[in-house]
Amino acid sequence: MSSIHRTYETTFIVNASLDDAQVEAVVARVQETITKNGGTIKAVNKWGRKRLAYPINKRTNGFYVNLEFDAPGTVLAHLERAYTLDEMILRNLTLVLEKKALAARAAALAAAPVVEPAAAPVTTPAPAPASGREPLFTEEPKNA
Repeated sequence: MSSIHRTYETTFIVNASLDDAQVEAVVARVQETITKNGGTIKAVNKWGRKRLAYPINKRTNGFYVNLEFDAPGTVLAHLERAYTLDEMILRNLTLVLEKKALAARAAALAAAPVVEPAAAPVTTPAPAPASGREPLFTEEPKNA
C-alpha cells in the first residue's frame, strides 16, 4: 500500500545563542528525520538570526529555518516528536501546501522575467584640488 506524498512546509526557530556549526547540526537532524522516514527535501531557506516578537523560554532572539519537502503523512508524527525532544528548537509550525497554491507559485515563477545582476558602475576618483580643500561644487556654476 503506497502512501500519498504531499508537499509540506515547516518553519522552526532554533536557539540563536548557538554557534553556526551547532545550528547547522540542528537543521541537519531535522532534514535527516524527514528523509529517513520517506520524505524528500525540496528547499531549505535559512532566514537567519532575528529578534523574536515576544520572549520564548527567556530567549529574545532565534535563528529561523524554513524547509519545503514532499513526504507521506506518517512523517509528521516523527517530525513533531523530533521537535519536541530537541531542546534547541524553540518553536515550530508545519503546514500542508495546497496544490492550487503550488501551481500559482510555479506559474508566477515561470512568468517572472529573468533579471541578471547589473555590473557595478566604474567610478574614477576626482583629482584633489591644488589648495588641499574639497571643492564646494562639482560642476561649474551656470551664469544666468
